[in-house]
Amino acid sequence: MGAPVVLYPGSGGFTMTRSLTLYQVDAFAERAFQGNQACIIPLEAFLPDDVMLAIAAENNVAETAYIVRTGDSRWNLRWFTPAVEVPLCGHATLAAAHVLFAHEGFTGDAIAFDTVKSGCLTVQRRDDGRLAMDFPSAPVSEIEVSDEVAAALGARPVQAWGGIFYAARFETPADVQALAPDLKALKLLGAPGEGWDRGNFGCFAAGGEGVDVTSRFFAPGSGIDEDPATGSWHTMLARIMSERYGLDAITCLQAYPGRGGRIDAALRGDRVSLIGRAVTTVEGRFYL
Repeated sequence: MGAPVVLYPGSGGFTMTRSLTLYQVDAFAERAFQGNQACIIPLEAFLPDDVMLAIAAENNVAETAYIVRTGDSRWNLRWFTPAVEVPLCGHATLAAAHVLFAHEGFTGDAIAFDTVKSGCLTVQRRDDGRLAMDFPSAPVSEIEVSDEVAAALGARPVQAWGGIFYAARFETPADVQALAPDLKALKLLGAPGEGWDRGNFGCFAAGGEGVDVTSRFFAPGSGIDEDPATGSWHTMLARIMSERYGLDAITCLQAYPGRGGRIDAALRGDRVSLIGRAVTTVEGRFYL
């Protein structure tokens, strides 16, 4: 993807500035203002890490994803929150595939994304227009709920698991929707052996309006107070729902206040299929 040099009026006259194509996408959304926002920037080669992190901080959405083409249907992919690079991000992967299909001229049916820590992730375009992502699903193990976690969440879960995140089960969807955690306290806590930085908590309950499970995801440890729609969380949630409830295919609502996202998940051994839609809301240029 080209990054032309342009003339841009600065305070001291005209300065030489680099211009990058940028798309902003609502992922796991049927229309604008739903799901989770991601910025997608196609590149010819990755920029220095500090520059990519600075751009993500400037964009100030949950994730900014950078993609670099390496073959006919293959790209390298990296994800940054406004604070850190993360090893896996579902909604920005969905958004990146949507951009390639809808805006960047890719006419194939499937895309392969090579990532630094999560291996190869594939995204396939379905006949109904939805995108199906193939992701790893790591093992989970049940853990005790500590008093510190209960206090930070503001309510005591009835059950908890450790994995790539801390997963906390509550009795009802209403309990999940009523949560108002102490984010400063939550940022310092996590599950034993958690794969990511501490302070990443998925909270869920079985059931909900027209869905199998309702959840929310708090991520102060990743620089995000609450994430609106989190694909990586659903790789863990799919495994828990399979092991506890015997449901290998689930329809999920991530009940972020005012937005929310719907994600279909199907567990297949050590992999999970995450299915959803995405909508472009902004197309423009980012000037460095």
